[in-house]
Amino acid sequence: MAEWPGPKRLRPPRVLVAGLGNLLLRDDGVGVQAVRLLQEEPLPGVLLAEVGTQVLGALHLLEWADRVLALDALMAGGPPGTIYACRESDVAQEEVQASLHELGLRAALQFLPQERRPEVFILGMEPACLEPGLELSPPVAAALPRFLQLARDSAARLRHRGRLVGDHD
Repeated sequence: MAEWPGPKRLRPPRVLVAGLGNLLLRDDGVGVQAVRLLQEEPLPGVLLAEVGTQVLGALHLLEWADRVLALDALMAGGPPGTIYACRESDVAQEEVQASLHELGLRAALQFLPQERRPEVFILGMEPACLEPGLELSPPVAAALPRFLQLARDSAARLRHRGRLVGDHD
């Protein structure tokens, strides 16, 4: 006689917070700098990863995750330091890059089978300066505490409800 399998256990979604960008180009590194600061007080049940510009090298993390919160500089025309929250599908497709180390998040996801592609959400900040240098520009540095709080809140929401802060319930 077969045993009743009992209720299936549902696991919480696996959430990855990925810091993207180039630390050597000032504000382009805001996502990486944000993840480094978040690692000082880890988010419960969330994997924090400093991806930088090596998105292809993070494919195993993207495949592992059910939901990804990408932190990055995002040029959308607002004043420097403006914070944007959107889905990956809301962002225009990047142009084809010259080499794989420059491969963007959206292009890298194409390497994963459709059934293993995570939901991707982006928390971006309008840069002021993309010139060589290690420090964030004053407007981006001033907006960083708010960016970090929104990242914490958004990661918690993705873990529990699957929405970004600012989405309507």
